[in-house]
Amino acid sequence: MAFGAFDLVSVSSDERYPATGTVGGQRVTLRLMADGDREAILAFANSLPQHDLLFLRRDITRPDQVDVWLQRLALGDATSLLLLDGNDTIAGYATVDRNDLPWSQHVAELRVLVGPTLRGRGMGRLLTEEAFRVALGMGVDKVIGQMTVDQHQAIAVFRSLGFQPEALLRDHVKDRDGNKHDLVILSHDVAAAQRARAAAGVFDVVNGGQGA
Repeated sequence: MAFGAFDLVSVSSDERYPATGTVGGQRVTLRLMADGDREAILAFANSLPQHDLLFLRRDITRPDQVDVWLQRLALGDATSLLLLDGNDTIAGYATVDRNDLPWSQHVAELRVLVGPTLRGRGMGRLLTEEAFRVALGMGVDKVIGQMTVDQHQAIAVFRSLGFQPEALLRDHVKDRDGNKHDLVILSHDVAAAQRARAAAGVFDVVNGGQGA
């Protein structure tokens, strides 16, 4: 997985977020989601096309479901990054949510959603890459993503970052009009990625030493 595709500058030298940068010609900010974002999240969710909400774990257009989301953040079961545009308006988010089941708490789901105003500028890749960094910090071994099969751009971003198709569930998602959609699950072995990066670091040291 290649990191460093985006040049973000952290506001604080001690913490990665908030961070700002220019992506696809647009000045954006990434910061952690907090309780005070409740109304802004609801406004963002209600501005989205219905199809964008299909693969989400909960209906974030509902205040009670946003409250559940905020509770998971407070408990440390999930971490969410908000993407803000130049007007400090929420234009997307990424969430890393650890599995509740005791036998799969080493697994986290990565959910990324970019609003229509900033699509096609690399924001999905930015959020996915940063969320993967968050997953590494949470100590999970495996990260999964779920999306409908017609979300070609999102699938391409996940695949470019090392996610592999793991399952295809036929007619697994039903929209509000009763239409059924296939769901694809992609996964990334975080533990293997960490080992590979650690090994690469060792090789760099060795090669550097040989060249000295």
